[in-house]
Amino acid sequence: MNSEYIEPNIDPKLLKPYDPKSTEDRIYSLWQESGFFNPDVCIEKGITKKDAEVFSMVMPPPNVTGILHMGHAMMITIEDIMVRFARMQGKRTLWLPGTDHAAIATQSKVEKILEKEEGKRKSDLGREEFLKRVEAFAQESHDTIVNQIKKMGASVDWSREAFTLDEKRSLAVRTAFKKMYDDGLIYRGHRVVNWDPKGQTVISDDEIVYEERKSKLYTFKYGKDFPISISTTRPETKVGDVAVAVHPTDERYADFIGHEYDEVFCGVPIHIKIIADAAVEKEFATGALGVTPAHSQIDADIATRHNLQTKQVINEYAKMTVGGENLLGKKTTEAREIIVEWLRTEGLLEKEEDTTQNVSTAERTGGIIEPLPKLQWFINVNKPIPDRDGKTLKELMIEPVRDGTTTILPDHFKKVYFNWIENLRDWCISRQIWYGHRIPVWYLDEEIYCGIEAPEGEGWIQDEDTLDTWFSSGLWTFSTLGWPEETSDLKTYHPTNVLETGYEIIFFWVARMILMSQYLIGEIPFKTVYFHGTVRDAQGRKMSKSLGNGIDPIDIANKYGADAGRMALIMGTAPGTDSKISEDKIKGYKNFANKLWNITRFILSSTESITYNPEFSSYTDTDKALIIERDELFATITKEMTEYKFYLAGEKIYQYAWTRLADVIIEESKTILTGTDEEMKISRAQFLLDTLSKTITTLHPFMPFVTEELWSLLPIRDKQLLIVTKWPHGSTL
Repeated sequence: MNSEYIEPNIDPKLLKPYDPKSTEDRIYSLWQESGFFNPDVCIEKGITKKDAEVFSMVMPPPNVTGILHMGHAMMITIEDIMVRFARMQGKRTLWLPGTDHAAIATQSKVEKILEKEEGKRKSDLGREEFLKRVEAFAQESHDTIVNQIKKMGASVDWSREAFTLDEKRSLAVRTAFKKMYDDGLIYRGHRVVNWDPKGQTVISDDEIVYEERKSKLYTFKYGKDFPISISTTRPETKVGDVAVAVHPTDERYADFIGHEYDEVFCGVPIHIKIIADAAVEKEFATGALGVTPAHSQIDADIATRHNLQTKQVINEYAKMTVGGENLLGKKTTEAREIIVEWLRTEGLLEKEEDTTQNVSTAERTGGIIEPLPKLQWFINVNKPIPDRDGKTLKELMIEPVRDGTTTILPDHFKKVYFNWIENLRDWCISRQIWYGHRIPVWYLDEEIYCGIEAPEGEGWIQDEDTLDTWFSSGLWTFSTLGWPEETSDLKTYHPTNVLETGYEIIFFWVARMILMSQYLIGEIPFKTVYFHGTVRDAQGRKMSKSLGNGIDPIDIANKYGADAGRMALIMGTAPGTDSKISEDKIKGYKNFANKLWNITRFILSSTESITYNPEFSSYTDTDKALIIERDELFATITKEMTEYKFYLAGEKIYQYAWTRLADVIIEESKTILTGTDEEMKISRAQFLLDTLSKTITTLHPFMPFVTEELWSLLPIRDKQLLIVTKWPHGSTL
């Protein structure tokens, strides 16, 4: 693309290198001012037909705990590609944004700030004042996140933005809770739960981080006359044992099954019954399991099957609640050493082995999880739902994925999904924190009232607990569209077409959204689930603060342009697979944006004497062959876009623009455009202008900023913004 082909009267912008910094914010403002992110505006302005096919999607709401990372950037990029493609196809397109209050995560963050900056705890402020601090922090974080989402080019309908803790979502949460309560699906009961002694709350499985730590496996007997040896890494819990379980087919212990023994274990009287249970692993250690129903979910299940008592020996602060001066009030770690020393002294310790184990820790506080029996609120997933042909919530989650009403991409995650649901326990939905949706239950003496609004009369006290964040986010696809009201948005845009999210929350969010939508409104929340993988560094390592290998998507946008970051994230990334990213890769796509700029400059400067005619048909045979080649490629790209193979479509359009159009076709065109054959010259000029138009249009979902800017420079009459220009399809011949 030599300078001799550049005419001085083309747009001055093209005479300089492409500058994303001075372009992207301006372009985004242009889109917002147009109103085209809003499907209602597209209909009002005649861009979209009212009866057009609908494409709708909700954005997985980022937590208001800080800033977006590369995983969020991946999510936004993939979703924006889907949305821009649908909009350009003429569909009635809604992409609804929002943020998540992320109860425990946000409260924990504010508590740490409060302690660090003011040396105070939340109890020093009181519930009301503390919540004001949390809300201010959440608002500040929200504003940062919104700006980041805009910086990435997300074409979301900001007029419909939602927050999981705003008033409309609060009404939806209270309505959902009451319906489940009235149907007998929500109950309050004592169950073993994940207790965080540091955060002083129940936490969900997804908030647990498993850390591999060195440990000891101790093998011993409860007493000198006890017939069976057991093994454990937690001797401190054995003062709460009520049984020893062995496998029913284990001949070593067959004669002992049904026998009962009284022992005094480290000063604590215990009564042990020998039972047979198929859950015991014969091959592990001695093949005999000391059953502690109060401090293990597995043991609690065994106790239920065998009608065993539950004996709690550890409290909410991870301290012992039984024993004499040697144990009572001691931390569990200290009690462990005391009990092991007692076993040694008594000659009961048979073996002490080094081992490694996955220790459950709380993601937000780092506290070691203590399984404890607690009075909590639960959702019963195995109870038949009234007036639903005896179906359970479990079945409502399985049905649409099993029968294909909801498709999961990639397909192998279906097996993971089914395995999880088959082993699903009742869902503990209460949390002992202040920030979040307060449980809509009130107490007056022995009376309990559950309602959408507070009961009338004096003396009612509302339950202190709040709901698990996943309860409110489980309603996301329909609460954002106005439910429990029967709005036109709900009727038009639900079920949504796609849920695009990370595969790591298949259970915690995807399954619960299916549960809530199926139960509350009788339909699936989405037709397709598209999982993206984890974004890793160039060496394949997960990005983390400790490794210092994180890449800030906003830094990337400022340095190389959001388009370059988007292309680097999508290229080579199939659904459900982890991907590598580096600044070198991003820089490569900044060069591609410059290449597009140069391609446009050459074509426009070399065809200024020709008026572009999209209906032109008098092509030479050579140009007809180029058109057939191009249109076949673009048809393949369109097919891949509809199949969610964006990484393949992106690679094809990239290769065509750079390798085929720039390196071959344009080089060949230089001789033609400066030659004397007018027919060839006009044909080639029309081909180049048409191909430039279609290439920029096809690239728009991937690189929206540079393509919108280039589109504004093309000599096309009566054109709309590129964001609502029709997607190229079919042959021009």
